[in-house]
Amino acid sequence: MLKPGTAGAQLQRWYERLAPLAANARAQLNQMVPERVRQRSGCTQDGPDAWSLTYLWTRYTIRPSGWSIRQAETGDTPTEFTQALLLTYLVTADGTAPSGRWIGYRDLPNGMFYAQAFRGYAENRLVRELGPNGLERFRARAISLGGTALEIGDAGYAFAALPRVHLAAVYWLGDEDFPSRTSILFEDTCTHYLSTDGMAILGSHLVNALSKNI
Repeated sequence: MLKPGTAGAQLQRWYERLAPLAANARAQLNQMVPERVRQRSGCTQDGPDAWSLTYLWTRYTIRPSGWSIRQAETGDTPTEFTQALLLTYLVTADGTAPSGRWIGYRDLPNGMFYAQAFRGYAENRLVRELGPNGLERFRARAISLGGTALEIGDAGYAFAALPRVHLAAVYWLGDEDFPSRTSILFEDTCTHYLSTDGMAILGSHLVNALSKNI
């Protein structure tokens, strides 16, 4: 069991807050004009009742007639949590253009209160799992995931988490006085699409992808 107050416990609380939101999001979407939702969220039209949306390298098909979601390649229904995340994105999206201006988690609304937890389960975990030769491993993994190079830190890459939400991962190489560290950054427009809780989950999922198979 996770101990109260630990980074892992905070992550679990974020999951628990987001997971039940699917039904509420569908109810809200039923009151909205589907085409406006599509345009604001950046989904692509795949057919009369089919939209396409990519979330971190997995493409989903959304049918606005009932707001059902399936994985595009397999037809499988995603977890309730993933459905809640994507439906909340559709509800919240207001069409604001991504800015390309990067901020830390602590700079998001109420992010200061949970910045330490986010650093523990996301940023500190990434540099720890990259291990020795972390900078080279970070570059190789980021490139393999299609990251766009940024001029931040010793290596930085931007990723499209959702059609209009981008995250960045940055590696800062340490020396004899300071250890290496990594940062997960967010566009300052991201909360036009998801809550601060949602951005914490996106950051965690990006770290999972960057630290996989290394």
